Parts: sequence; C-alpha cells; structure tokens
Amino acid sequence: MKKLLLGICLAFFAFSAQAQKIDLGVKLGANFSNMSDVSGVKLKNKTGLVAGAFVSIGAGKFAVQPELLYSQQGAKSDIGGFDLDYINVPVMFKYYLIGNLFNVQVGPQFGFLTHQSLKDQVSAKDFDFSGAAGLGLDLPLGFRVDARYNFGLTKAAEDAKTGVFSLALGYSFL
Repeated sequence: MKKLLLGICLAFFAFSAQAQKIDLGVKLGANFSNMSDVSGVKLKNKTGLVAGAFVSIGAGKFAVQPELLYSQQGAKSDIGGFDLDYINVPVMFKYYLIGNLFNVQVGPQFGFLTHQSLKDQVSAKDFDFSGAAGLGLDLPLGFRVDARYNFGLTKAAEDAKTGVFSLALGYSFL
C-alpha cells in the first residue's frame, strides 16, 4: 500500500512539473450506495451527500485530479441501515476525448471512516480502498458535471464491500 501511494505521489509531482492548466474548485452531489456480500441481509440503495474540493492539473489531453470529499455511504435494509461517513481522497487520471470538454476518469480512492451507525454490533473498518471510474464534462464558465462509480476493493465492514454511484456538479475557480 505504501508503494502504491508513493507511486501515485511521484506520478502526480512529475505530471505537475509539465502542467499547462491548473483548476481549483468545489463539487456537490448525491451518492447512491450499497454494500455487497452481507450474508443473510437483503440490502437496498442508500442516498447520501458527496461534497468537497478538487485540484485538476492538466497537460494536453491528460489531467490528474486529486480530490478531498465528504461522502455519506452505506445501505438500507428492512431491519435498519448501514450508515458510513467517509473523508474520501480519490486521485483521478483524466483523458479528454473531445477537446477540453468530455473526459473519462479512472483512479484509486482512499477512504477514511469518520462516523458509523451499523446494526447488530457490526463494526466498520477505519479505511476503505476503492477503485473509481467515470465520465465528466468540463462546461464553459467553469461548471463541471461528473458521474462516477466507486467499487470497494477492501472490506468496509465484516464481509461487505461498498459500491457507490456518484453524480456531482462542480465549479472551477481558475
């Protein structure tokens, strides 16, 4: 894990040395989350909030976009819910397909649990590592639209992994 984080940091700094465009902004949206592999419990999607800030550093058709996000995740069931709040740090690698407008995104996400409310004395892990993939539009006047799916690679609680679809609107100040 340390080698992966070090590799991402080195790639980020090497990329930023060649950067031509830097954006700083905020985003706000909705999460539609669920948890998989929870034995014996039928789960439904939970809707939550995602909000935070991003920095995008671009060169040509490529950009790196680290973010700092507050994210409400979890799942609902007939006997209660799994409420998990995270501070997520996705590091998205973006490739622009159409000018500086339409992009595809992929990258790792590091989640740090800040609050949990789980049924039956189930305890969540303090750290959740996910993969993320999505699409984005960088619109005129600094507006952004992102649709992204985060898939848990580690267990968030007991045998459960998270799956989160996010839809967010953003605004770039630069």
